Amino acid sequence: MSKYRVRPMDLAALKTVPLQERGGKVRVADFAAPYSKGAGLAGWLDSLPRLLAADGLRALLEALREARRRQRAILWGMGGHVIKCGLAPVLIDLMRRGYATAFAMNGSAAIHDFEIALAGHTSEDVEAVLPDGRFGAAEETGREMNVALAEGLARGIGMGEALGARLERIAGSTFAEHSLVLAAYRHGTPVTVHVAVGTDTPHTHPAAHPEAIGATTHRDFRLFCSLVAELNDGGVYLNVGSAVVMPEVFLKAVSAVRNLGSPLAGFTTANLDFLQHYRPRVNVVERPHAGSGGRGIALTGHHELLIPLLAAALIEGDS
Repeated sequence: MSKYRVRPMDLAALKTVPLQERGGKVRVADFAAPYSKGAGLAGWLDSLPRLLAADGLRALLEALREARRRQRAILWGMGGHVIKCGLAPVLIDLMRRGYATAFAMNGSAAIHDFEIALAGHTSEDVEAVLPDGRFGAAEETGREMNVALAEGLARGIGMGEALGARLERIAGSTFAEHSLVLAAYRHGTPVTVHVAVGTDTPHTHPAAHPEAIGATTHRDFRLFCSLVAELNDGGVYLNVGSAVVMPEVFLKAVSAVRNLGSPLAGFTTANLDFLQHYRPRVNVVERPHAGSGGRGIALTGHHELLIPLLAAALIEGDS
């Protein structure tokens, strides 16, 4: 006999309900179907279960198609890894097809893209060069990006546009076509770059121009606010690979736009990353839609797989 004072509860009188009456959130009708050889990408998508991330992917595809059809804004916010894993050509193609009306980047994305345009490579081996202080000391990157921002300050343009204008003059002919910033500049698609002072390697270069850094990135924030306002009633904002800077910038822009009188409602947001972090979840997927009638979607996967898959599905669905 147990020495405990409390005895196990007697469950004999517990009320049950018939399984058919109870129902369930998962039904056989929602199950996946085996893939049929030769069905193609459209067939594969249709074979996915009507549940969870598969339904999220379908919803994002539909939101993007509808936004393009209705000529609503499609904004891509991104971190550096999106550029580092070689996705610029995919994003450039989506831009030309009307599936990107503007790009917003953190500083690392702009740096990697800038180096690709200059030299055809980027992403140094930090562990190898940090011990002797060579990390972030690339001469051309720091010099030319800071020259671009100084020129941007003088011309009254933002950081993204200033970098595009500089690359138009100095990008290597072999590598220019692989730069998202330059392609967008030539296409007339806005690029905004959002930096925190001290987070990016050009800030340590002797040519660093603090006034230009601050002025050009702040102008880009104000430009980003104007772009975010265009999400109202059917636009799409995608946060891809930025866990901190872009989610924070996006939420501040949402608040500023609404403060100035825009309803900013009925749009779709999505966070695409290989980990779902706190800030993208609350600042991108959840908070912007509180009381606004919009929808947030979270898709987890490697950028180098998920973004080409999304792009291929959009292209296959085009008439």
